[in-house]
Amino acid sequence: MAKDTPNWEGLLKWSLAHADGTAAQRHFSEEDRRWFMEALQSQTVDVIKRMKEITLVMQTPEQVLEAQGVTPAEIEDMLGELQEHVESIDMANDLHSIGGLVPLLGYLKNSHANIRAKAADVVTTIVQNNPRSQQLVMEANGLEPLMNNFTSDTDVAARTKALGAISSLIRHNKPGIAAFRLANGYGALRDALSSEDIRFQRKALHLIQYLLHENEADCSTVTELGFPRIMTHLASSEDSGVREAALRGLMELAHGRADKGMSNIDDDKKLKKLLEERMKDISLLSAEDVSAAKEERQLLDSLWSTCSDEASSLRESGLLSLPGEDAPPPDVASKHFEPPLRAWAADRHTVSSTTSSEKKEAPLLLGLGPPSTPHFPANGAASENERGGGSSS
Repeated sequence: MAKDTPNWEGLLKWSLAHADGTAAQRHFSEEDRRWFMEALQSQTVDVIKRMKEITLVMQTPEQVLEAQGVTPAEIEDMLGELQEHVESIDMANDLHSIGGLVPLLGYLKNSHANIRAKAADVVTTIVQNNPRSQQLVMEANGLEPLMNNFTSDTDVAARTKALGAISSLIRHNKPGIAAFRLANGYGALRDALSSEDIRFQRKALHLIQYLLHENEADCSTVTELGFPRIMTHLASSEDSGVREAALRGLMELAHGRADKGMSNIDDDKKLKKLLEERMKDISLLSAEDVSAAKEERQLLDSLWSTCSDEASSLRESGLLSLPGEDAPPPDVASKHFEPPLRAWAADRHTVSSTTSSEKKEAPLLLGLGPPSTPHFPANGAASENERGGGSSS
């Protein structure tokens, strides 16, 4: 084990001896150069090589791995390592080139729920803000197993991770959104909203809001599926994240329906009643809790303004915007985390300004000022004032 441990102390001493600026420059001997390169390479990971090794493991049948004593926890750790590697967009795109994308998608069908969830988590990292990998996953038919896990997995964590991967896969991806619709994605989202898992509900609501924001035409679809009633119910959830996400979804739905002249009297009445009750509840909260509900207050007021021509009770009672809420937060970190060079320059500027200011200030004189040059009149006699006599008044 000792041979596997890098000689950090030796590397430190060598670095100090050759880079502190006090020693005269000299050429490296071949032995020094070889030792230094070996010390660096011992801590350098060939990411592509490591990803190829992980790919070989993923390509190995599950039964063979179990026979060799490889545990599900070790597979999960391996996927965690892969996730770190593919955080780089280049590495994420290279995963397909080395043959690792398809077996990764195969892990979405693994018999162990934790592995299915972790595989979906890795897919999320690969496709997030990455159009090229989004396309590759779509071409590899990756949406299908994700949809299966999202709708049918018996483990709610695996369902939640699959939904997160779907959200990242179809975001800013028109072919992905179209495929999601064809796969009855909205029906699956409606079922997700009926779940008792808070995190699952929040993810579903976030995706609904995004889809309605990007495609107002979908407002009619979600209305027919009964989303307004469900989201109105969730807007009174005990979880603040669910409440706010539901209100944002209702806001998108209200805008879309208003633009298309759509209206449902029963849904509108229920929504207004909910908004009235929730605004009343907020008015009864402590000052601290009211301040914490800033985003919810703004959402309630905006939604009320969309549904009604009247001002909200929050606005009328002065609870919409509390004193000091719009002020920028105090800057307490810059003094501690300011770059040293910038801090030095700032201090130097302050000292320079202070010195300059001190030079420009007139000295404080405690006695009479220096006598002015006397001016003698034509007759040669100085006036009484000019001689220091002053006024007699």
